[in-house]
Amino acid sequence: MTTPSDGFDALIHAPTRLAIVSLLAPLEWAEFKFVRDQVGLSDSALSKQITTLEEAGYVSVRKDFVGKKPRTSMQLTADGKTALERHVAALRAIVGDLL
Repeated sequence: MTTPSDGFDALIHAPTRLAIVSLLAPLEWAEFKFVRDQVGLSDSALSKQITTLEEAGYVSVRKDFVGKKPRTSMQLTADGKTALERHVAALRAIVGDLL
């Protein structure tokens, strides 16, 4: 038997992480600065959230250089996309026809 909370992902549910994975979902890769600016976090706060998502296997991080400047990019992994889709479905099941 399934319940409305099946698929609910507490790690993704945190507002900042939900904003990050939602932003990354339709993108191939996103640069750190773009994500930081869109989500409205400091560099250190975004780094912490990305590390948490990376450790969960939801985000891949790529570090390279443009000339001599380091550039960090990230993307939502297949597992991250699946987790986001399941989480959104769980939220819809919880709220039902309210909206």
